Amino acid sequence: MKTIKIVGVPEHFNLPWYQAIENKRFEAAGIDLQWTDVPEGTGKMCQMLREGETDIAILLTEGIVRDIEAGNPSSIVQVYVKTPLIWGIHVAANSLYETVADIQHTKAAISRIGSGSHLMAYVHAQQKGWDTKLLQFHIVNTIDGAVESLERGTSDYFMWERFMTQPLVDRGVFRRIGECPTPWPCFVIAVRNEFLLSEKETLQKLLAIINSVTIGFKNQPNIASLLAQRFRQKTEDIQQWLSFTEWSQAALTAEQLINIQNQLLELQLIDKKSNFDTIVSVI
Repeated sequence: MKTIKIVGVPEHFNLPWYQAIENKRFEAAGIDLQWTDVPEGTGKMCQMLREGETDIAILLTEGIVRDIEAGNPSSIVQVYVKTPLIWGIHVAANSLYETVADIQHTKAAISRIGSGSHLMAYVHAQQKGWDTKLLQFHIVNTIDGAVESLERGTSDYFMWERFMTQPLVDRGVFRRIGECPTPWPCFVIAVRNEFLLSEKETLQKLLAIINSVTIGFKNQPNIASLLAQRFRQKTEDIQQWLSFTEWSQAALTAEQLINIQNQLLELQLIDKKSNFDTIVSVI
């Protein structure tokens, strides 16, 4: 039995992993897959890959591309979710800010430097024509931290996946004043290079299992109700999310990587573009 450590956010995107583990799909293939939820998000998972605390991470594409460019000894082995992530732009319910234009010169709550909430603030600012050099940030680690920060006024707005924050909007904790989709596939599977070199065959088995789950994931009976119950969402919201979310069983392409690198370079979030083979390993 091969023991593999894997991390991901505790969100609806990762139900295929939870199901495969609960149904002992990996165990049947001789893999002891040890999943850890990481609510802090992509920045924390990049750190865990760097420090050898995990073998595999399911994380945001822009975050791991940037971190590999910065020296993370890992590779992207596959796209996990090929559709964009819809980022909600949130303020406190009692905030005086009413529109996206109102938050131009204010402070963003982010989970950590290098996280999706950090990088997407730059992407959003660029789309709006704002000076990205004037962006301000306050690190809050988690959604709970963002709630506290917005309520206290130590930050002014918070960007996070809009369906995971929907319960906070429904309860009147946050108000959503806008949305910002990622201009690339949102989630990828990244692996430490050391693990990739020593366990390539095991990794191939693991990918084959998760791909067999994701390819038919949306066809499961009552899948919307199951997701809604497990992640405390409204069924109608989950149905909307499922309608435009598509999982992937393919590698990141050179064209997709160039698009991501070009935008990160333009935003000065990376200072160079690396070769495809430096960032992506096609299994």
